[in-house]
Amino acid sequence: MLLARLAQVSREVAATSARSRKTALLAELFRDAEADDVPVVIPYLAGRLPQGRLGVGWKVLGRRVPPAAGPSLTVREVDARLSELGKVSGPGSQAERARLVGELMGAATEDEQRFLLGLLTGEVRQGALDAIAVEALAGATGAPAADVRRAVMLAGSLQTVARALLAEGPAALARFRLTVGRPVLPMLAHSASSVAEAVEKLGACAVEEKLDGIRVQVHRDGGTVRIHTRTLDDITDRLPEVTAAALELAGERFILDGEVISFGADGRPRSFQETAGRVGSRLDVATAAEQVPVSPVFFDALATGDRDLLDLPFAERHAELARLVPEPMRVRRTLVSGPADVRRAEEFLADTLARGHEGVVVKALDAPYSAGRRGASWLKVKPVHTLDLVVLAAEWGHGRRTGRLSNLHLGARTADGGFAMLGKTFKGMTDALLAWQTERLRELAVEEKDWGVVVRPELVVEIAYDGLQRSTRYPAGVTLRFARVVRYREDKRPEEADTVETLLAAHPEVRP
Repeated sequence: MLLARLAQVSREVAATSARSRKTALLAELFRDAEADDVPVVIPYLAGRLPQGRLGVGWKVLGRRVPPAAGPSLTVREVDARLSELGKVSGPGSQAERARLVGELMGAATEDEQRFLLGLLTGEVRQGALDAIAVEALAGATGAPAADVRRAVMLAGSLQTVARALLAEGPAALARFRLTVGRPVLPMLAHSASSVAEAVEKLGACAVEEKLDGIRVQVHRDGGTVRIHTRTLDDITDRLPEVTAAALELAGERFILDGEVISFGADGRPRSFQETAGRVGSRLDVATAAEQVPVSPVFFDALATGDRDLLDLPFAERHAELARLVPEPMRVRRTLVSGPADVRRAEEFLADTLARGHEGVVVKALDAPYSAGRRGASWLKVKPVHTLDLVVLAAEWGHGRRTGRLSNLHLGARTADGGFAMLGKTFKGMTDALLAWQTERLRELAVEEKDWGVVVRPELVVEIAYDGLQRSTRYPAGVTLRFARVVRYREDKRPEEADTVETLLAAHPEVRP
């Protein structure tokens, strides 16, 4: 497929707000695509590079290169060139990157240059999200949309399913099954303002401790254990104590969902940063485990033996979990019969907070496991308002913060796939965080200005705030009150950040 075709569709998708029209445009594109184009076409449509960060700054991208007279670049050729670009490092790397980018831009037409520039700076904003791509694939191949969604859930990759569908047709979906050793995207939770609200919505439910750790999915097949993060990265080699714990369980074959968390000598949880630092540590594993040991705490079972448990009610899945995992390795919980029993839930929340955890997750007992989706049958309750937002820019600090990027521009996701700025904050930052933040944001910079830098919208930060107020200065019509940084969430992708609509729904009193 020519890049020009993809750039044209991207532009047309950006020009319409109608979901049906977006779906039709993508379905037509997929009909024209070859199966081997898909691993490139789908991430490009979503504004993602398969290679991740390429280390190309605005100084390189801002150089004017005369465009080609006509289209010749294919999407796979562009992908190969960008892969070559991503391998550049060491002395002279800046000049080599400039050369490779110049050659790529010189082979592109003006429209293709515009698309490539948006892709390389993270500014492709056409709203072609994965959910629309799933519907489009179904339309292009004649497969039921529900079957495509389930296959993507079980494969953990839209590209993998799309490639099989385009190469083999709908019959290919049958081979995507829950498989021990192959991770699936985790089920996520919406927010509720209180346990009373959550119980009112769900009725009979379980109220579980919300641990401030790292989400993991643990697979065991006989003597082999694999551990995956919420983004499906394999971190088995970093967590030998979790592997050992999984091998001690009675079952020979299972998939468990849970968290790893580090506890101090007093039995209280260490900070999230300590746990995240351990999981991401590049130190010798034995040394890291000695300094910051972690423990697995499980709360769901997705498979036991040869049984796929995803479609079972949560009550039945938890019964399987309890048969397999001893109580000390299961998350603490209490059962609540409904709104008349809400006091039990409130007391459990108070006790959870006293134990040093961040809140609770209220779960409907009759709900299946909706992998890869933020289901309304799981509701998280935390006493402080927090949001996961994306850093859009940062301003240079003053006084003792001179030379540091300090004041963050914060954005929430919008329905069209972009981000709307909700305000700024320079609060909640230690000197160490300021130093790390400055280095990281300069890596993400796509444009440097006198006041600071504009960055690729990739870095997710958890923000605490006291409420919302109306504001005509910001595109969503609201801004955060007393926003402050809680922590960075490098374990989350920007597409997992909170949306403007979710925020407004939680604060109907200030909806513009």
